Amino acid sequence: MRKPFIFLLLLSIASCGSFRKGSKMKPRDGVVYYAKGYLGTPYALGGNTKGGIDCSGLIYNAYLQQGIKIPRTVDALRKKGKRISVKKAKKGDLIFFRTSRKRKLTHAGIVVGTKSGIPQFIHASSSSGVIISTIENTYWKKAYAQTRRLLKK
Repeated sequence: MRKPFIFLLLLSIASCGSFRKGSKMKPRDGVVYYAKGYLGTPYALGGNTKGGIDCSGLIYNAYLQQGIKIPRTVDALRKKGKRISVKKAKKGDLIFFRTSRKRKLTHAGIVVGTKSGIPQFIHASSSSGVIISTIENTYWKKAYAQTRRLLKK
């Protein structure tokens, strides 16, 4: 009687780790999967851990978990990949914002998908920590600057 229980227990434990580094997950899915692991993490300027993270740290860590090394700052990230229309945004693409009066890009997030054609993105908000937002939000719509694609597939 115990053998089926043990088998089911082992099977469930093995399936929980199926999305670990090195799995057959597509890079776009992997980047989003790892970024979502930080949901609820508090914001910390220059932070790079689950104890506290900033927007570029979130992006850096999510890409690194897929074996993709990218720059650590928003300013350096804005020069990578190919600039695309926000209407063409896909999972894993980066979305950039100007959140200050300066022309410099100051904030970024990772597109997690679209809802009715409108991009949703995960980012480290200074007020709420790591959350998912929509580009249709009045604040983000006004601050939007560009979208970039780093992943080809």
